[in-house]
Amino acid sequence: MTGTIMTESRLDTATELARRAGKLALAYFENREELLVRQKRHVTDLVSQADLEVETLIRDRLNRSFPLDAQLGEEHGLSEGSSGVTWVIDPIDGTAPYLNGLPGWCVSIGACDEDGPILGVIYVPVLNELFIAARGQGATLNGKPVRALDGDLRSGLLGVGANDRVSSERVGRMLAELSEAGAGWVRYGSGALMLAWVAAGRLTGYVEPRMSAWDCLAGYCLIQEAGGRVLAFPNGPGLTAPAPVLGACAGAYAELASICGFGQSPEW
Repeated sequence: MTGTIMTESRLDTATELARRAGKLALAYFENREELLVRQKRHVTDLVSQADLEVETLIRDRLNRSFPLDAQLGEEHGLSEGSSGVTWVIDPIDGTAPYLNGLPGWCVSIGACDEDGPILGVIYVPVLNELFIAARGQGATLNGKPVRALDGDLRSGLLGVGANDRVSSERVGRMLAELSEAGAGWVRYGSGALMLAWVAAGRLTGYVEPRMSAWDCLAGYCLIQEAGGRVLAFPNGPGLTAPAPVLGACAGAYAELASICGFGQSPEW
């Protein structure tokens, strides 16, 4: 378990870094027609010059401040550490909205230890919204406390995500069952951002059949600290592989987990 003083030091650094990284990403966003973009695994899986430079900015600072911590990022993979803390970094979550001039993207910086997430910072530069949480310290949006919804699956909108790792048939079945249960749902292009919205009470929950740690762990910390519930993500060696993701307000979690086939899966 990570000590409170060290968590606060890491949280201060992550908060500063999220703003700096967001400023750099926003500068590229405002001149995105000039960005160099290449395809990764799939036609919809893109990476830009901005993604690479923003992650490098974050990693370089973390290396200087916490050289014994491990780092796992979307663009540069895993670097080992010995402290027991692993940073999970998505420099620009929502690259497709980003490249198309839409506001639904964010910088996501989280950290975890053997017990799960210890902090999460998500910054939305276009809206100047900064979500912050640390284990045992609650969650805030621009300095004001936030709480997950006090309701059930039908109390508001549900966020959903999907990608090429999951068959369209499986996603279609999941969406059909959610609709039959009376859940209204939206897909916005950034899973990290929608998890932050769950913490802020804007969504009842968020579900994605396969998601990477850098997309979800910062948001998981936010949801936990805002009174919500989250599906456990594989730790240790499993941290590098995609896994099912579910975060929701307490009143929606069990039903949502059952509908999506996660009913017997452990929580954090």
